[in-house]
Amino acid sequence: MTDGLTPPVIDFRQVGLTYPGRPPVTALHPGDLTVHRGEFVTVVGPSGSGKSTLLNVIGLLDRPTTGSYFLDGLDTGGLGDAQRTALRGHRIGFVFQAFHLLSHRTALENVMLGMVYNTAVPRGDRQDRARRALLRVGLGHRLDSVPTRMSGGERQRVAVARALAHGPSLLLCDEPTGNLDSMNSQRVLDLLATLHQDGMTVLVITHDREVAARGARTIEVRDGVLVPATVPAARAPGDDTGFDARDLPDGRPA
Repeated sequence: MTDGLTPPVIDFRQVGLTYPGRPPVTALHPGDLTVHRGEFVTVVGPSGSGKSTLLNVIGLLDRPTTGSYFLDGLDTGGLGDAQRTALRGHRIGFVFQAFHLLSHRTALENVMLGMVYNTAVPRGDRQDRARRALLRVGLGHRLDSVPTRMSGGERQRVAVARALAHGPSLLLCDEPTGNLDSMNSQRVLDLLATLHQDGMTVLVITHDREVAARGARTIEVRDGVLVPATVPAARAPGDDTGFDARDLPDGRPA
């Protein structure tokens, strides 16, 4: 996973978050978390356990109140809001439960729009990157389709392509199968597993232990505390889903 010289993608050093109030509410107790480049880590826990807080801290949406968070070796603690936004846009690709696609835009346009605020991607490169990302997730035949004419699984794969197009260090997924039926859920999870096999660092946050089992390593959040988790054995990519990961085109999108 790592050569000992490359810094971890995620490096929490006693990171915690407490919301002020009377009394204060500790949503995430101080703890350590290390995710190395190329890992596939899942985080499991019920509603209210602190998963969303963890996601927001990792995604640079919330600032921890204790500890230090290093993203790709960069200390995020001293960064201003604009710097955090830029770092988030360059290093993290988000995949959400609700897809967040524009219904009147094509798949290609939706992926291109995901790069608008990323200054590292020249305007002239956006269309080519978007096309390659959609090919990467097996949607080369859907470039000109709008989301309303796609299945839920296809829409989520467009969202994955959008997250990948700018070449992030981390693919951060929040309940990526939450709005999908079982077959499309397995297809999306197979896709994430294939991306991991190709070297992408993937972190999936979920309440579903079967989804969590697809990771190579699982962390559980219990009342705001990060602990190792025991989950069911993982299903191999492509098993009983009607989806063969070998059908996906080769090559990273960036």
